[in-house]
Amino acid sequence: MAGRFPLYTDADIHGPLVEGLERRGWDIVRAVDLYPEGVDDHVHFERAAREGRVLVSNDLDEILIAEAWIVTGRAFRGLITWQKTDERQLSVGAFLDAFEAIAEEENPFSSYPIVRIKPA
Repeated sequence: MAGRFPLYTDADIHGPLVEGLERRGWDIVRAVDLYPEGVDDHVHFERAAREGRVLVSNDLDEILIAEAWIVTGRAFRGLITWQKTDERQLSVGAFLDAFEAIAEEENPFSSYPIVRIKPA
């Protein structure tokens, strides 16, 4: 079903993107509001999965955790990610538009739960 989904942002996601998503009405829980700096990535992944939120992270460790969950058959709502180097090529507006485009898709995580944002 198309539409926005609840998000859980990893500590590495910069404020302007989070603020832009909030301004557009996205339901967001931020890792930095829940845990002290340095908490293991597994904790964040587990929390997002338990709460049925899509994790937003550009951290390679979170991607590896997601892939391990897929291999072992553990379910999670989804992961939106991108390469850190792409942040220089994409404006905050481009990221926001990418999130809106994902939300417009019918079941964006049904075929594969990891969605990668890439420069055009």
